[in-house]
Amino acid sequence: MSDGPLTCRLCGAAVWRTFVDLGSMPLANSYLEPHQAQDEEPRYPLHARVCDECLLVQVEAVLPAEAIFRDYAYFSSYSPSWIEHARGFAETASGDLGLTGNSLVVEIASNDGYLLRHFQAAGIPVLGIEPAENVARVAVDAGVPTEAVFFGLETAQSLVERNLQADLLVANNVLAHVPDLNDFVAGMAVALKPEGVISIEVPHLLKLIADTQFDTIYHEHFSYFSLLTVESALAAHGLAAFDVEELTTHGGSLRVWAGHQGRAPAPSERLLAMRKTEAVAGIESSEAYSQFAERVHECRGLVVDFLRSAKTGGQTVVAYGAAAKGNTLLNFCDVSVDDIAFVVDRSPHKQGRLLPGTHLPIEDPAKVVEARPDFLLILPWNLRDEIMEQMASIREWGGRFVTPIPRIEVHG
Repeated sequence: MSDGPLTCRLCGAAVWRTFVDLGSMPLANSYLEPHQAQDEEPRYPLHARVCDECLLVQVEAVLPAEAIFRDYAYFSSYSPSWIEHARGFAETASGDLGLTGNSLVVEIASNDGYLLRHFQAAGIPVLGIEPAENVARVAVDAGVPTEAVFFGLETAQSLVERNLQADLLVANNVLAHVPDLNDFVAGMAVALKPEGVISIEVPHLLKLIADTQFDTIYHEHFSYFSLLTVESALAAHGLAAFDVEELTTHGGSLRVWAGHQGRAPAPSERLLAMRKTEAVAGIESSEAYSQFAERVHECRGLVVDFLRSAKTGGQTVVAYGAAAKGNTLLNFCDVSVDDIAFVVDRSPHKQGRLLPGTHLPIEDPAKVVEARPDFLLILPWNLRDEIMEQMASIREWGGRFVTPIPRIEVHG
């Protein structure tokens, strides 16, 4: 870890300009066991910067990817809205691309098979690439062929040697998790059949800036993408975007469709429109990023004031969702169990453990009914509607929901 500039993981330039400095934090997904409560946790600088040359927003890789992702606590299948998102994508992509029993869908960072199983159900062969061995085992046990390896050029060449090039190569919410971006995208080009199609989903930097989504910044997210920087990364390895969709997932995402240069279709109207939208927003100028840090500190102040006011008024606060984004928020706001009694989460893989840094205990959602808090703070605010529906019973005792981003808001 250096106090000097970063070396841009896309273009190689020296990166000095601060986007936002969130201080020193534990890894967002490094959940603790109860016996570790008194242990001194390792903390690392979380300082996001923007490259003046290619405009990629990025943080330093403080640890090798192997140290972060070999054993991972996130399982996609515990969010009903995400499952529905996956089902809809599989159904639409299968039809639009004419996928059959002779096709192959390869997903990079396939997690527990949440997406590939929908292609399987339609009779389309699949292969998952998932570096987290504990998560990959869950997929394999569910009947989804999955290899527990990191994806890059070497893995892609292995797929080619085994005649496993993809007709559809899916990379949903993984590009941000890649420290060696060029090796990863080079591998995508190799792993894709000549006429194959790539689908990439990334949280949209434009939305991150507009809605002050600083909590989506954590060590496991090495990079933060605009359409501009996605296209730059693709072009560097002979790939070209031809279409883009705006999604509501993760607070606002892009789904970028791409293929090999010279074989991909001409840019769609949607792609041309998004390029223009980003240009109008100033995404092509590094000055456009300069006010973000100030708004982040304003947001922090509002969260701290809310928690202080609740405590002073004798009101109790419980949090929902042991999400990585919540850990960034809670640690940046210096929250402790004196402010929030506990957090609940539907995933049994997290229950019984402690949040990193704050050491809030993670409980089953049923404990909310037992505790009857005055406020339920929704940490994965992008799932607000889903969670408010699941936990609607808190209204029976006058409990209210709270979302922290883009500004703290109390919902009846």
